[in-house]
Amino acid sequence: MLICKTRKWGSSLGIIVPKKAAERLHLYENQEVIIEIQPKDNVLKDLFGYAKGRIRRNTDEIIADARKELGVD
Repeated sequence: MLICKTRKWGSSLGIIVPKKAAERLHLYENQEVIIEIQPKDNVLKDLFGYAKGRIRRNTDEIIADARKELGVD
């Protein structure tokens, strides 16, 4: 699964695929791909649910892991 953000592109929306993910998936410019779209309901809920029951870590570690999962550099 790859989580991306939508961005305004003229009067449309575009999806940004992070560079590392594009390299891992061997994607290149103008390539046709098939995607399944599901809006992400609540990022904060997922973040707090992600940390439940895990060994206690500091906030910086949790944020770094969440950013990695979301594909945010």
